Amino acid sequence: MNVEASPRSGNDTSVDSRPILVAKDVHRSFGGIRAVSVDHLEVERSSIVALIGPNGAGKTTFFNVLTGFEKPDGGSWFFEGNDLSGKPAYAIARAGMVRTFQSARVFPRLSVLDNVRLGAQEQRGERLGSALLRWTWSDQEKDLGERAAELVEWVGLGAKKDDLAGILSGGQRKLLELARAVMASPQLLMLDEPMAGVNPALRQALLDKIAELPGEGITVLFVEHDMDVVSAVADRVVCMAEGEIIASGTASEVAANEHVIEAYLGASSGDLRDSRADRGTAKASPAKASPAEDAESDETESDDDQ
Repeated sequence: MNVEASPRSGNDTSVDSRPILVAKDVHRSFGGIRAVSVDHLEVERSSIVALIGPNGAGKTTFFNVLTGFEKPDGGSWFFEGNDLSGKPAYAIARAGMVRTFQSARVFPRLSVLDNVRLGAQEQRGERLGSALLRWTWSDQEKDLGERAAELVEWVGLGAKKDDLAGILSGGQRKLLELARAVMASPQLLMLDEPMAGVNPALRQALLDKIAELPGEGITVLFVEHDMDVVSAVADRVVCMAEGEIIASGTASEVAANEHVIEAYLGASSGDLRDSRADRGTAKASPAKASPAEDAESDETESDDDQ
């Protein structure tokens, strides 16, 4: 299915080798404690990049800064060559950098389908001047409804499209949030611990969808603690510790880094070193079940990177 990422900026429609995101000297402190101190980060276009590190490493705070939810103390970042440093969250999302959260955020009294429809940007019917002029936005409304329905089916929630989002399990909410984020037509999708609290029955379904995104022109940067997930889908792994990037490379290269082993991986480093160069189909978990059949209860994830 075509998830319809936003077209790339610029006049060159050929394959662009420039990184989609470049961050330089990004700093953020709380009460004199340096939470983020990233000298340089580049995210390659049409890739999946995993951001790993121990609790308190600053991963979520770094995400919050880049997406406008935290104000940086210094530094700059460029998305598609445009300086987004210090821009508000809505402006960054409109530019094509869309993020999800550790705890999936849904509108519980709206249906699954309506939750996804809300992700679309530039909806004409939301403008005060045209809201009463239905003929100016009815065609777009129909198109967006059809696209939202396709995305709901894409994440495997078609049987629940008319259900209230509030009754979904935690894993189903993560799938819903993914569909809504893709509905916004991002060029860079930033996922904060997408597998946190997800029942094993849904992990593979969610992982499969993430793995499909680069093929649709959507670059992925995600925070994750599960090394099986990282080794299954990540083209590149970046490790943070104490607010700084201490290693970057393939999963096997990062796993062999002594600083990473000491700061974070420990025994898990063997799992990453043994990961195959050609991953093929993602295999984070052998369990597989329809999201509509999942009976998982909600779990509350902790915001441990703040």
